[in-house]
Amino acid sequence: MILNKITKKGYLIVQVIVFGAIAVYLLGALTRWAVTDIKSSRQNSDKELAIQIAEAGIDYYRWHLAHAPTDFQDGTGENGPYIHNFTDKSGNIIGQFSLDITAPTIGSTLVIVKSTGYTNANPNLTRTIQVRLAKPSMAKYAVAANAAMRFGEGTEVFGPIHSNGGIRFDGLAHNIISSGIADYNDPDHLGDNEFGVHTHISPTDPLPPNAVPSRLDVFEVGRQFPLPNIDFAGITADLAEMKSSAQTNGFYRANSGHFGYHITLKTNGTFDLSDVTKVMDSCYSDSWSIKRESSVTNYALPANGLIFLEDNIWVNGQIDGARLNIIAATLPDSASTRKSITINNDLLYSNYDGSDVIGLIAQNNINVGQYSEDDLRIDAALIAQKGRVGRFYYSSGCTNYIRQTITLWGMLATNLRYGFAYVDGTGYQIRNLNYDSNLLYSPPPNFPLTSDQYVTLTWEEVK
Repeated sequence: MILNKITKKGYLIVQVIVFGAIAVYLLGALTRWAVTDIKSSRQNSDKELAIQIAEAGIDYYRWHLAHAPTDFQDGTGENGPYIHNFTDKSGNIIGQFSLDITAPTIGSTLVIVKSTGYTNANPNLTRTIQVRLAKPSMAKYAVAANAAMRFGEGTEVFGPIHSNGGIRFDGLAHNIISSGIADYNDPDHLGDNEFGVHTHISPTDPLPPNAVPSRLDVFEVGRQFPLPNIDFAGITADLAEMKSSAQTNGFYRANSGHFGYHITLKTNGTFDLSDVTKVMDSCYSDSWSIKRESSVTNYALPANGLIFLEDNIWVNGQIDGARLNIIAATLPDSASTRKSITINNDLLYSNYDGSDVIGLIAQNNINVGQYSEDDLRIDAALIAQKGRVGRFYYSSGCTNYIRQTITLWGMLATNLRYGFAYVDGTGYQIRNLNYDSNLLYSPPPNFPLTSDQYVTLTWEEVK
């Protein structure tokens, strides 16, 4: 009996030990889980706070650029990174952000800001945001116009289009089509006012004041009107700044005393320059084609990318790794002395990744002359401030009245309605207008801006 009691007591002790061990193990596991969970929660909290601190760094530098738009060294005059404390609402320092600033290239406004945030409690856990900021320029549009425009059936456009006048668009738009007016009387036909951006693709848009249909079959991303106008007149002030910069650090020439200048760009970082002393005869008022020119002088491309000539310009050739803006203008501005740029032979890039860029800004017209190539390619961003981008009318009695294909890789901005062909079949039979999306981030040097404020082009978290 006594043995039985002892056995039972021993059995109970074993049970107590076993269950006690299990309880201790479970309690330890629960404690470890609780500690891990608390650690994980704190880690997640620090991780979230780190990204907020990084965002604060971006917001700070946007504010800084709004007050000092040309300071890319955080007011220090020295190279970064630039480290700032981050405080809570009570003023306690709880973390820091570190800024790396990549300044714009010559003539560009694109700023790259990289902000890395971290907390004092966990400085090894960092999160980094990178943004691209820029002042938008005219080069953000595939086509920018100061007059009523019409895009016919078969037109396919990948970049945004804006006109200060109305737009009739009967093609396919992969980006926003916008106008500066709510409605207008389309000059291509008689009738009542139509929407600032409208289409005649069946079913034809209703008339104002009806609701605007979405028409995603024509406007894939939509249409917007009215929007603020593009300031074509303000380009005159831009031209004055370009002239001053070209005289200081670029390439400048006064009036040639002849018909103008001929520029031939070269892939070795130079260009040939000559005077145009005679142009070819035409059945029209002017052929805008060279017949005779002076001897050629070779020059290095200017460091700031600006070539400013106070005369008409003919330009062709090819670049390789260059960023240029070529301007034809006479200042002060007068209707009788405005200058034009003509492209009759290929103007080409070697690279299509944004490292090559050409801007052509004419006070008057951007011309394609009578004796232009049958298959002409123009790689450039074009602005005709007071005139139009296009080819004059050469009737069927003229030499070269029909040309085959013109291809534009870049963008165009035109004060008057542009065009390279006419309804009677003269001009270029095939017209390819391709928007160079690299221009959005990196336009030609000193290209006219559409705003003085930096806008965010891209935002991404980077590792």
